[in-house]
Amino acid sequence: MKGILGRKIGMTQVFDPESGQVTPVTVIQAGPCPVVQVKTMEIDGYEAVQIAYEAVVERKLSKPELGHLAKAGATAHRHLVELRGQSELQVGETVTVEAFEPGEAVKIAGISIGKGFQGTIKRHNFARGPVSHGSHNVRKPGSIGASATPARVFKGQKMAGRMGGKRITQPGLVIHGVDAEQNLLLVKGSIPGPKSGIVEIREAK
Repeated sequence: MKGILGRKIGMTQVFDPESGQVTPVTVIQAGPCPVVQVKTMEIDGYEAVQIAYEAVVERKLSKPELGHLAKAGATAHRHLVELRGQSELQVGETVTVEAFEPGEAVKIAGISIGKGFQGTIKRHNFARGPVSHGSHNVRKPGSIGASATPARVFKGQKMAGRMGGKRITQPGLVIHGVDAEQNLLLVKGSIPGPKSGIVEIREAK
């Protein structure tokens, strides 16, 4: 599994100098990510590569975290993420944006933008009720269950509640450009999360 950690910078657009075609892209500051640990089937029961991202001063990490990073010869980093699957990476190597090429298919995971407490129309795309003749059911959820049978509301009923702020994986994305000097990835289209949010970029199967 090939992957890298990064921070979402924002969106812009790229013009093709020949055709003049406009492509909306998301700019991601990705890597460099040192490989901290390689997990194997024999020892751990599964295969994965653990990478670190965003160097910080040592006082911002606990002693166990610093010891884990020092064992791999890495300095203090804020984020640790495991990428499941087979990989040829070894402890001590560094993953950079050069691992990806323009035109490569990827999937990106991040924490979606939190919307707060929302009603059913915004949260679940419910239709609103009638607004004429004194109706009081304009943006209400409507019936949530039967009366005598089953005399309760089933679990999992779609209702109002907190929206967003969850891990979302967006498949079907394509790398549009790579800037190795500034550690930037340009991804065609939009990706989950707010500006400056942490994202995981992984190769699509």
